[in-house]
Amino acid sequence: MKIGIVGLGLMGGSLGLALKKISKKYNLLGFDHNPSHTRDALRLKLVDAITEDFQDIKACDVIILTVPVDAIISIAQTLTDISGHCTIIDFGSSKEKISNAIPQTVRKNFVTSHPMTGTEKFGPTAAIEALYDEKTMVICDIEKSGDFQKGVALTIFKDINAKIVFMDAKEHDRHAAFISHMPHAVSYALAKSVMGQEDPKSILALAGGGFKDMSRIAKSSPKMWEDIFRQNKTNLLHSLEHFNKELARCQEFIENEQWDELHDWMAEANSLHDIL
Repeated sequence: MKIGIVGLGLMGGSLGLALKKISKKYNLLGFDHNPSHTRDALRLKLVDAITEDFQDIKACDVIILTVPVDAIISIAQTLTDISGHCTIIDFGSSKEKISNAIPQTVRKNFVTSHPMTGTEKFGPTAAIEALYDEKTMVICDIEKSGDFQKGVALTIFKDINAKIVFMDAKEHDRHAAFISHMPHAVSYALAKSVMGQEDPKSILALAGGGFKDMSRIAKSSPKMWEDIFRQNKTNLLHSLEHFNKELARCQEFIENEQWDELHDWMAEANSLHDIL
């Protein structure tokens, strides 16, 4: 089976490593607009070969789009001439706009998915062989995908040992705003609040594990997250509104020295770990 991986950064590169490790049944063809990414992908053996001609990607049995969400929508418009048996899988972090933007003539060819994994690093050198191992792979609007394409996608996801969850795209975007998109916004804000101080280097010299954990994802690609924030704007704003209300409650308890109330508020937050 020939698989074309479009986008050879963390997600695409890690997928290549995972597929090359577990099976000889896949031949991986890489495509990326960044020349340094294609060179690194070959050097690191993330794919078997590279092409600069997107027509070669269109001729693959499977096309996997691991590029920013706006680029997924743009590329989808160019795939109307693919084979009826081609399977296209996207790894976008927001799903409703992508799902609705796919041309109807090839909608059954698409399996819209979101791997709930990643790191703050990007580019081919960030690729991790086990990135998808035991991680959740959300498949959205599966009823819009063809039976053949469903089977192909599920086989690939099982081969990389992902845990598969089915969800409506609108529902996915609501949930992703709270557990992924809003935390990224908060992390960026935390980093900005420190960098805006008179002597950020002295502050950072004291930074322990807590600050590093919370600020880590502020290192993520601004281009990628700008696109995600734009696509999931309404849900993101809703989640930020809820976050700001809770932060305001914390501030109010401290200002008014309501220590018992603050303690109870934190204890309620502790209960999250009973669910995780």
